[in-house]
Amino acid sequence: MNPLGPGDPLRLGPYRLVGVLGAGGMGKVYFAHDNQGRPAAVKVLLPQLSNDRHMVQRFLREAEAARSVTGRGVARVLAAQTEGGRLWIASEFLAGPTLEQAVDTYGPLPDEALRALAASLADTLGAIHAAGLIHRDLKPANIVLTSSGPRVIDFGIARPEHGLTLTTTGQVPVTPGYGAPEQVLGQRVGPAADIFSLGAVLAYAASGVRTYSGGHVAAVQYEVVHGEPDLSRVPEPLRVLIGPCLAKDPAFRPSHDQISTAFAPPRRAERIWQQGALAADIQQRETSARQWSTLPGTVVAQPPGRRRFLAGLAAGAGVLAVGGGTAAWLLKGEKEPGGPGNGGTDTTKDAKAVPAGRPVWGPLPAADPWSPPARAVDGMVLFGARDGGLVAYGAADGKKKWVDVNVTPSSEFLVLPDGLLVAVDAGGSVHAFVPSSGKEQWSAAVDAYVLLAADDEALYFMTRDKKIRAVNTKTQKILWTVTSAFGSGYAAAGGGRLVLFSDAGDVRALDRRSGQQAWERLDLSNYGAIPAIHDDTAVLAGTSLRAVRLTDGKDVWSVPTGRGAHDWSSAVIEGDRVYTVATYMLHCRRLSDGAKVWATDVSASYQPMDSPHVVGDYVCTVTAKDPKSFDAVALHKDTGKPAWTHAQGSKKSLKLTSDGKRLFLLQNETVTAVSGGVA
Repeated sequence: MNPLGPGDPLRLGPYRLVGVLGAGGMGKVYFAHDNQGRPAAVKVLLPQLSNDRHMVQRFLREAEAARSVTGRGVARVLAAQTEGGRLWIASEFLAGPTLEQAVDTYGPLPDEALRALAASLADTLGAIHAAGLIHRDLKPANIVLTSSGPRVIDFGIARPEHGLTLTTTGQVPVTPGYGAPEQVLGQRVGPAADIFSLGAVLAYAASGVRTYSGGHVAAVQYEVVHGEPDLSRVPEPLRVLIGPCLAKDPAFRPSHDQISTAFAPPRRAERIWQQGALAADIQQRETSARQWSTLPGTVVAQPPGRRRFLAGLAAGAGVLAVGGGTAAWLLKGEKEPGGPGNGGTDTTKDAKAVPAGRPVWGPLPAADPWSPPARAVDGMVLFGARDGGLVAYGAADGKKKWVDVNVTPSSEFLVLPDGLLVAVDAGGSVHAFVPSSGKEQWSAAVDAYVLLAADDEALYFMTRDKKIRAVNTKTQKILWTVTSAFGSGYAAAGGGRLVLFSDAGDVRALDRRSGQQAWERLDLSNYGAIPAIHDDTAVLAGTSLRAVRLTDGKDVWSVPTGRGAHDWSSAVIEGDRVYTVATYMLHCRRLSDGAKVWATDVSASYQPMDSPHVVGDYVCTVTAKDPKSFDAVALHKDTGKPAWTHAQGSKKSLKLTSDGKRLFLLQNETVTAVSGGVA
């Protein structure tokens, strides 16, 4: 699974998107979770195709086709949006390799496994045909092997039996070597076309090679129509069963019922998916899927009523949604159950009176568990509210100050140097709020899509067509716009530069005043991280921790991680100290020359985009020392000696932020403020 890019949506209906499972010419498939933590695969039509009537109709047909098929052999459709906004289909997430991956990795299937596969797929085709549909694209890549057996996916070109093909002249919407001769020729097809595809699939699974081959697509298709299948590598007992499926004349192919009977797998042959190397592979993928649900931003609780509509706007924008134009709907003085002033236990205390590492207030059941990390500014801590919208609590007393139900923090939100909070609505307008009250100060219709960074003069963001744009925060006028293939959600501004860090690990610096490229560095990391800027120096994470001059991008110093080590994480700079994480160690380095001040093993939970946080006399990060819990750990920032650990008792993702006096912990639905020992 690949990480989400800046242009990917974060929410679609009740689903929170976590990563990209695959992509094609028609759409992308994302890994997602619903509000109950149930995984799903969400297929989304590419935005640029939303005005293509042919592609939209094809996508709608896929949704309806997949919905109409029931049975354990297909991926069940869970939900879909087929009108208005971005079109998507959510189906069961199947944890397992495709048949193509399994054969490529483990070789041809043995006799019992092949028979079990044949019987299962024949039964599934029976269910598809009983619904009046033809799959039309059965192939190894569209068959997923799970612990409960093979499952058929992708109804992208499925049609009713009486339907014509979806092609125009000269186009064949089928994988070469698996489509039936009549399908290759663009003729009307029936259930027998899927039987031909099944025969080609079984021949591949039994031999490890395709039964039709050629130097190019036309040659393969010619062999399908005029040649004979190469079954020489298929074991003889299976060859006589597979051969009839590949008959040129559809009338001579067996039915799915005849195939189920002919292959007749031995008793308990289905256990093949639950033992051996293939089963271990499936189990590992199932474990990974469960782990993904503990990572930041995996599940979204769908807000009810009007908030559900606003969450839909956020899905369309892929960033913060500020509904209702410039109006701020503030619900002041609402109470949270179990929090201060709500009849529950009041844990609020003065920070000066609370020893470092002890709770100042909370935990409060107040947060959207998949909110971005909280922002602490102007005596407030702001984060996504449990029931939708943006909520502000007093950083010192833990009391709710205001809620704006029109703001859904589904993506990063920024704080300007003058202290204003900025967000982007679904129409691309930027809105700036006073954090202490939620009052809107200004807005600008500037086609914003993803907020990147801000300095004392400008706000920098990506537009919906992936250009980089700067807007003056005093006048709200556009300063410059540049076309860039270097789209990134990881950026920092300072020293006259906007520094962009791409998902691929490349870094580019733009001149603040003109937007022109000042310098670039390639292949610094395996993924994106957030740069740290201090005066005329940028500290970049990656395979090496390096400080570079903002003027020309040249190294001031560089420190490698070492062989087999995790890359350096995003860093935080305080004075002449750089704090970062690499390979479970929390490091302190001198900003001037990169020399090690100290390094302490804290069993850090490695999250490359998250930097440590300086709180009073301590530097804090997330530790995974307890295998059952992600906890906050603090070291003395001058010596690196352990100071305290705040145990959370949960393996859910833990996100930290700080106002310099307190550490704020957001985990699951709770928010806790921990004292840094500073008034």
